[in-house]
Amino acid sequence: MNPRVHAEPPAAGEDPLTLVVGVHLVLADAGTVLLGRRRNTSFANGMWHLPAGHMQTRETVTGAMCREAEEELGIRIAEEDLVLLHTLHHLDPDDGRSRLQLFFRPLRHTGRIRNEEPHKCEELRRWPLHALPADTVPYTAHALAEIGRGSTLSTVGWTA
Repeated sequence: MNPRVHAEPPAAGEDPLTLVVGVHLVLADAGTVLLGRRRNTSFANGMWHLPAGHMQTRETVTGAMCREAEEELGIRIAEEDLVLLHTLHHLDPDDGRSRLQLFFRPLRHTGRIRNEEPHKCEELRRWPLHALPADTVPYTAHALAEIGRGSTLSTVGWTA
Protein backbone atom coordinates (compact mmCIF):
# COMPACT_ATOMS: atom_id res chain seq x y z
CA MET A 1 0.00 0.00 0.00
CA ASN A 2 1.18 3.53 -0.72
CA PRO A 3 2.29 5.93 2.03
CA ARG A 4 -0.50 8.00 3.49
CA VAL A 5 -0.72 11.56 4.69
CA HIS A 6 -1.49 11.68 8.40
CA ALA A 7 -3.18 15.00 8.99
CA GLU A 8 -3.98 16.60 12.29
CA PRO A 9 -7.41 15.77 13.69
CA PRO A 10 -10.06 18.25 12.56
CA ALA A 11 -10.66 21.25 14.74
CA ALA A 12 -13.80 21.26 16.87
CA GLY A 13 -16.80 22.13 14.74
CA GLU A 14 -14.98 21.47 11.44
CA ASP A 15 -17.15 19.82 8.80
CA PRO A 16 -16.33 16.23 7.88
CA LEU A 17 -14.71 15.55 4.53
CA THR A 18 -17.04 15.17 1.57
CA LEU A 19 -15.74 12.67 -0.97
CA VAL A 20 -16.51 12.38 -4.64
CA VAL A 21 -17.35 8.71 -5.26
CA GLY A 22 -16.55 7.14 -8.62
CA VAL A 23 -17.77 3.72 -9.74
CA HIS A 24 -15.88 1.63 -12.31
CA LEU A 25 -16.88 -1.56 -14.11
CA VAL A 26 -14.16 -4.17 -14.59
CA LEU A 27 -15.23 -6.47 -17.43
CA ALA A 28 -12.24 -8.80 -17.51
CA ASP A 29 -12.19 -12.07 -19.42
CA ALA A 30 -9.37 -14.39 -20.52
CA GLY A 31 -6.68 -11.92 -19.43
CA THR A 32 -8.28 -8.92 -21.13
CA VAL A 33 -10.27 -5.94 -19.88
CA LEU A 34 -12.79 -3.70 -21.62
CA LEU A 35 -11.73 -0.04 -21.89
CA GLY A 36 -13.26 2.91 -23.70
CA ARG A 37 -11.42 5.82 -25.32
CA ARG A 38 -12.89 9.02 -23.86
CA ARG A 39 -14.11 11.69 -26.28
CA ASN A 40 -15.40 15.26 -25.76
CA THR A 41 -14.91 15.03 -22.00
CA SER A 42 -13.44 17.46 -19.50
CA PHE A 43 -11.50 14.65 -17.79
CA ALA A 44 -8.84 12.55 -19.58
CA ASN A 45 -10.09 13.33 -23.06
CA GLY A 46 -8.62 10.87 -25.59
CA MET A 47 -7.42 8.44 -22.92
CA TRP A 48 -8.50 4.87 -22.21
CA HIS A 49 -10.62 4.27 -19.13
CA LEU A 50 -12.96 1.70 -17.64
CA PRO A 51 -16.70 2.23 -18.03
CA ALA A 52 -17.29 4.56 -15.10
CA GLY A 53 -19.21 7.41 -13.59
CA HIS A 54 -20.06 9.18 -10.36
CA MET A 55 -22.53 8.34 -7.66
CA GLN A 56 -25.44 10.78 -7.61
CA THR A 57 -27.37 12.16 -4.66
CA ARG A 58 -29.71 9.59 -3.06
CA GLU A 59 -28.10 6.72 -4.97
CA THR A 60 -26.29 3.68 -3.56
CA VAL A 61 -22.85 2.84 -4.93
CA THR A 62 -24.19 -0.38 -6.44
CA GLY A 63 -27.17 1.46 -7.88
CA ALA A 64 -24.78 3.98 -9.44
CA MET A 65 -22.72 1.18 -10.99
CA CYS A 66 -25.81 -0.51 -12.44
CA ARG A 67 -27.06 2.80 -13.85
CA GLU A 68 -23.68 3.59 -15.44
CA ALA A 69 -23.43 0.09 -16.98
CA GLU A 70 -26.80 0.53 -18.64
CA GLU A 71 -26.16 4.13 -19.75
CA GLU A 72 -22.70 3.46 -21.18
CA LEU A 73 -22.83 -0.17 -22.33
CA GLY A 74 -26.51 -1.04 -22.66
CA ILE A 75 -26.24 -3.93 -20.21
CA ARG A 76 -28.28 -4.63 -17.10
CA ILE A 77 -26.68 -5.77 -13.88
CA ALA A 78 -28.53 -6.57 -10.67
CA GLU A 79 -27.01 -4.79 -7.66
CA GLU A 80 -26.55 -8.10 -5.84
CA ASP A 81 -24.47 -9.36 -8.80
CA LEU A 82 -21.71 -6.79 -8.24
CA VAL A 83 -18.51 -7.77 -6.46
CA LEU A 84 -16.29 -5.01 -5.07
CA LEU A 85 -12.77 -5.77 -6.29
CA HIS A 86 -10.83 -2.71 -5.20
CA THR A 87 -11.16 0.61 -3.39
CA LEU A 88 -8.82 3.43 -4.37
CA HIS A 89 -8.51 6.60 -2.31
CA HIS A 90 -7.36 9.09 -4.91
CA LEU A 91 -6.16 12.65 -4.41
CA ASP A 92 -6.96 14.27 -7.76
CA PRO A 93 -3.96 16.33 -8.93
CA ASP A 94 -6.17 18.47 -11.19
CA ASP A 95 -8.59 19.81 -8.60
CA GLY A 96 -7.08 18.68 -5.26
CA ARG A 97 -10.28 16.81 -4.32
CA SER A 98 -10.30 13.58 -2.39
CA ARG A 99 -12.02 10.86 -4.38
CA LEU A 100 -13.07 7.34 -3.48
CA GLN A 101 -12.90 5.15 -6.59
CA LEU A 102 -14.74 1.81 -6.38
CA PHE A 103 -14.03 -0.99 -8.86
CA PHE A 104 -16.70 -3.65 -9.39
CA ARG A 105 -16.90 -6.92 -11.30
CA PRO A 106 -20.32 -8.20 -12.32
CA LEU A 107 -21.06 -11.87 -11.68
CA ARG A 108 -23.44 -11.71 -14.66
CA HIS A 109 -25.26 -9.24 -16.84
CA THR A 110 -27.95 -9.25 -19.49
CA GLY A 111 -27.76 -7.59 -22.86
CA ARG A 112 -25.04 -7.24 -25.45
CA ILE A 113 -22.19 -4.83 -24.67
CA ARG A 114 -22.26 -1.88 -27.04
CA ASN A 115 -21.19 1.75 -27.03
CA GLU A 116 -24.30 3.64 -25.90
CA GLU A 117 -22.49 6.99 -25.58
CA PRO A 118 -20.52 7.52 -28.80
CA HIS A 119 -20.51 11.26 -28.08
CA LYS A 120 -18.42 10.52 -24.93
CA CYS A 121 -16.67 7.30 -25.98
CA GLU A 122 -14.82 7.06 -29.28
CA GLU A 123 -14.51 3.27 -29.14
CA LEU A 124 -14.65 0.25 -26.87
CA ARG A 125 -11.84 -2.28 -27.02
CA ARG A 126 -10.50 -5.20 -25.02
CA TRP A 127 -6.87 -4.88 -23.95
CA PRO A 128 -4.55 -7.46 -22.38
CA LEU A 129 -4.32 -6.77 -18.66
CA HIS A 130 -0.53 -7.12 -18.87
CA ALA A 131 -0.25 -4.67 -21.81
CA LEU A 132 -2.61 -1.72 -21.29
CA PRO A 133 -2.17 1.18 -23.71
CA ALA A 134 0.29 3.87 -22.61
CA ASP A 135 -2.52 6.43 -22.67
CA THR A 136 -4.65 4.66 -20.04
CA VAL A 137 -5.87 6.95 -17.26
CA PRO A 138 -3.07 6.55 -14.66
CA TYR A 139 -5.27 5.75 -11.66
CA THR A 140 -7.13 3.17 -13.78
CA ALA A 141 -3.88 1.43 -14.71
CA HIS A 142 -2.85 1.54 -11.05
CA ALA A 143 -6.12 0.01 -9.85
CA LEU A 144 -6.05 -2.76 -12.47
CA ALA A 145 -2.49 -3.65 -11.45
CA GLU A 146 -3.53 -3.72 -7.79
CA ILE A 147 -6.52 -5.93 -8.63
CA GLY A 148 -4.15 -8.26 -10.48
CA ARG A 149 -2.03 -8.52 -7.31
CA GLY A 150 -5.10 -9.30 -5.23
CA SER A 151 -4.98 -5.95 -3.38
CA THR A 152 -8.34 -4.64 -2.24
CA LEU A 153 -7.24 -1.15 -1.12
CA SER A 154 -4.71 1.40 -2.33
CA THR A 155 -4.05 5.13 -2.42
CA VAL A 156 -2.78 7.40 -5.20
CA GLY A 157 -1.72 11.04 -5.16
CA TRP A 158 -0.91 11.40 -1.48
CA THR A 159 2.56 12.54 -0.45
CA ALA A 160 4.65 10.76 2.14
